[in-house]
Amino acid sequence: MRLVTPSRLVAVLALAAAAVSLTVALGVASAGTTHTAKQACVKGQALLERNKRNVVAYYETAFNDHNPRLAVRLYGGDQYIQHNPLAANGFDAFIAFVEGVTAAFPELHIDIRRVIAECDLVVTHGIASGIPPVYGQFNAKVVDIFRLDANGKIVEHWDVLAMQVDPATSANGNPEV
Repeated sequence: MRLVTPSRLVAVLALAAAAVSLTVALGVASAGTTHTAKQACVKGQALLERNKRNVVAYYETAFNDHNPRLAVRLYGGDQYIQHNPLAANGFDAFIAFVEGVTAAFPELHIDIRRVIAECDLVVTHGIASGIPPVYGQFNAKVVDIFRLDANGKIVEHWDVLAMQVDPATSANGNPEV
């Protein structure tokens, strides 16, 4: 059985771009330009918790509720910086991407298991499921990193996506996610 086929690669790349697109940024980075975004390092547990809530709500509204327009309206910053090389910068690109992915895979679901915040960054760790034609017994393990502005709005995004078999047992007895 081939683990990497063109259709799986396209789906992985599409899901990666979607997960990455969950971000909204403070500037548009393009070839030949330099981005010098002002950092918004929040101090205090209340603001860190606000940022975590905003990221989770943004992600779940866009992908699980299939409503990226609402996610951008409620949780997006002034502009969107995307670090996934397969996804374009900007809210319009994010909305189009999520609408395309959720139309193609209406059962897509992001199950966020962990959320960590420090300064102006929030990291989510979860599982993307609901793409049976591509993954079959596979799920994607997803780590997303979001940068937020001083108002708790998402302005930048990076991601890591891994596809592997969910083993029935593990040598250490611990789940992957």
